[in-house]
Amino acid sequence: MADSDEDFVLSSSGDDRPKGRGGAANSRRSTRKSKRADGAPAPGATKREKWEDIQRSWDNVVEGADGSIAGTVIGLLEATKRKRLLRDTTPIQRGIIRHLVLILDLSSAMLEKDLRPTRFLLTLRYARDFVTEYFEQNPISQLSIIGMHDGLALRISDMGGNPADHLTALQEKAFTVEPKGASSLQNALEMGRAELFHTPTHGTREVLLIFGALSSSDPGDIHDTISSLVEDRIQVRIVGLAAQVAVCRELVMKTNDGDESGYGVILDEGHYRELMMAATTPPSHKDRRKERPKSPHDGIPLPNR
Repeated sequence: MADSDEDFVLSSSGDDRPKGRGGAANSRRSTRKSKRADGAPAPGATKREKWEDIQRSWDNVVEGADGSIAGTVIGLLEATKRKRLLRDTTPIQRGIIRHLVLILDLSSAMLEKDLRPTRFLLTLRYARDFVTEYFEQNPISQLSIIGMHDGLALRISDMGGNPADHLTALQEKAFTVEPKGASSLQNALEMGRAELFHTPTHGTREVLLIFGALSSSDPGDIHDTISSLVEDRIQVRIVGLAAQVAVCRELVMKTNDGDESGYGVILDEGHYRELMMAATTPPSHKDRRKERPKSPHDGIPLPNR
């Protein structure tokens, strides 16, 4: 009696034999038929779907030896920083000594959850990252933080060059302040103008405003405040969290010589961080010193003594 395994090997050995000339020719002929003359796939050929070519952000994530992705996250942040610094390669003169007032919206509009976990908590986290990045890029500059809370201006930290003081103040406000009431652009800008009024003229005067509301509750005419900011040579940049507001656009244009690129409305969390960190790069330096008004005594020689 023949072995059953041997019968199976003998019966299947014909399928494993290499194809002859006829088989190879048939395979080449079928390959030609699968493509048309213009290079497009034939109607019967397998078509690749568009979703198969999508590049997903987690495909390039590599875990470290401890199983975490902290190294990959740090690498992405460093790549974003290099991209921001190399974006404008035009040789221009930038301000070295900066005086910047960071104004945070602490109104009830910051309780919205369109940014996770909330606008308020994400803003505080980005504000801490901003303070660290700001002093890394501008080691001899100074910073002050103000909040818009319940229709008033709330001083969070005074003008100073120690990042630890600002980080501590932000940490304390995260547990003691709850977003409440309306925001007041005029009160916050007036307090920021008072912070920058006595700064020396050889440094820049800047305001970065994080605005989450769509309206402002002001005690007076905000256009008077805008005129005062223009007169004091204070540049204002605004990051909007909801939508574009006409008065914010006018504020940025008038304080930046008609340039409205300093006003941006976020699209998502990543865009929010990008717009905020863009303010850590020193602005282009301009001779913004006020000319001394002419006196009626100019040109008259002084008497000899």
